[in-house]
Amino acid sequence: MGILSKIFGPKSTAQKRPPEHEVTVHFSYGSTNFQHMFALEDQLRHRISDAGVGAYEGHDVREDGSEGVFYMYGPDAEALYRVIGPLLAESALMHGATVTLWFGAHGRRTQKRVIEIP
Repeated sequence: MGILSKIFGPKSTAQKRPPEHEVTVHFSYGSTNFQHMFALEDQLRHRISDAGVGAYEGHDVREDGSEGVFYMYGPDAEALYRVIGPLLAESALMHGATVTLWFGAHGRRTQKRVIEIP
């Protein structure tokens, strides 16, 4: 047994965490008045937190307001979507948005599911 194993324990005792899943929502916005986007963002944050299915991480939006992305993370992308899906479907801002469920870290072989909001 090496010195590091004596200090930290053998590798086999290290707990392996499940891969973190990600849900992204790509949407067209079309305004530099971001108040409606921020209101939806707050609703997403509260629903995810109240349901205990992950965390709302934040957004990226173009300066001209033409398009944006919401980012959410948790242990189960499907559970996240079940919580936020109805909110996205009833929001006029999300018509035509694309939701991508990533089942693990992004990579060439990472499974994903893409959902279009009508």
